[in-house]
Amino acid sequence: MVREECPVERSLKIIGGKWTILIIRTLLDGTRRFGEMGSALGGVSPKMLAQRLRELERDGIVERRLYPQVPLRVEYDLTEKGLALQGVVEAIRHWGENYPAAENGKATDHQ
Repeated sequence: MVREECPVERSLKIIGGKWTILIIRTLLDGTRRFGEMGSALGGVSPKMLAQRLRELERDGIVERRLYPQVPLRVEYDLTEKGLALQGVVEAIRHWGENYPAAENGKATDHQ
């Protein structure tokens, strides 16, 4: 019997990696160069950022544009598929505003 993949599971395979949703959030503000994204994210290693960007490009979320000039210029943008994640990012932001991290290990209830 072949198990049908759950849509949530399928989505998390694409956007569930560490830094991935933060990269998408950053690109929702517009085109960014690699160094700009690294600065905006603070804490992500260049190796990890490059890996996540390659994965997002492979999955059709991010578009990479190469400008053959000296020095080489590379810019990243969200594709239409990537822009469709804006609501997801907003929902996560909203949830984080309403349910901040528990203090001292105790859950908080903000209703």
